[in-house]
Amino acid sequence: MSSQADTLYPPEGLGAPKDRQGHTGSDLHLPPGTEIFSADNHISLAEDIFVDRFPERLKDQAPRIWYEDGAYELGMGGQSFLPKEFSSVLMQYDPLTGSGSNNIEGRMAELASDGIQRELAFPNALLAMFFYPDPEVRELTFRIYNEYVAGLQERAEGRFYGVGLINWWDGKGARRTLEELKGYGIRTFLMPMNPGNDLEGNPIDYASTRMDPVWEAIEESGLPVSHHIGESTLKSPCESNAIAVGMVVNVSPFREVWAKYVFSGILDRHPGLRVGWFEGGANWVPSALQDAKHILASYRHMLDRPLEHDVQYYWDHHMYASFMVDPLGLKLLEDIGVDRVMWSADYPHNESTFGYSEKSIGLVVDAVGPEKAARIVGGNVKEYLGL
Repeated sequence: MSSQADTLYPPEGLGAPKDRQGHTGSDLHLPPGTEIFSADNHISLAEDIFVDRFPERLKDQAPRIWYEDGAYELGMGGQSFLPKEFSSVLMQYDPLTGSGSNNIEGRMAELASDGIQRELAFPNALLAMFFYPDPEVRELTFRIYNEYVAGLQERAEGRFYGVGLINWWDGKGARRTLEELKGYGIRTFLMPMNPGNDLEGNPIDYASTRMDPVWEAIEESGLPVSHHIGESTLKSPCESNAIAVGMVVNVSPFREVWAKYVFSGILDRHPGLRVGWFEGGANWVPSALQDAKHILASYRHMLDRPLEHDVQYYWDHHMYASFMVDPLGLKLLEDIGVDRVMWSADYPHNESTFGYSEKSIGLVVDAVGPEKAARIVGGNVKEYLGL
């Protein structure tokens, strides 16, 4: 059985985005004034921004950034934190095109060449610092990154929005970093699927009431929480085409944390939270909702706390999902909600739509019509970010 998406992909494949050309010009029949706003792109640090901003006592722990073998690396002492396959697949930025952070104007021009006017950009290599063992260095790195991204936002004049990073392992630290984010004008932040350990070295459970100070700070900030694929790893060796096998695993990581929001009281205790799930597509949502409803009916008598709402309510009132090419998700929009999904290009990663974005958007228009498509390709992410 062939998919509608099959017509997008040439038999020889697409090639790395840095070797593609933007393409625009087709009439997508969208309403006048529609802006194409990618809800999930990535920005790679292309400047060595940390060492000069670290205090003297910590300079030897400042992450360094350099360009090697066609990729931007991040590490210390000349040793990259990034696995070779990460660099070869996700860090292959052309330093002359502007797809990295060193030329935001060139980046905006390249996106415009593919019909994209605005973007929300997630961090890339810096995710290697998620579990750096020294929490002081980790938080300082994140705060410097946030300040740097805020500068890119200002230069881009409303065309680029960066996703920030916060201290999620400590309530006071969460409040401190969230206040800084809001002061910088950053509209959302990334929290890991695997939160690691707290300051006492105990594993963090997002569902635990010990996390309430963090959730309270987030709720009071009014900023939406963003979760993104990319932390899942293969559970066993894979001799051939491990990159492809690993990516199939990576694109479907959300169920555990999603279930904690729904079943473990996070959203009941903190009803002001809004949550986005990025780059996992939208087709996973109906199956997760279906299974959760069945599980609730089957195990309600065994739960140690009642749910305040039905399962569907938590999705409809709190959550969004982004996709790139998802014909199946588009077929299931009646269960997901037109106002709950956001189109993205994932520029400039290999799975990006760069070079065929208008064809990807054309699938959306064909599936739901121009008016609803305008929400999906631009309106919903603006709502998510509070623009």
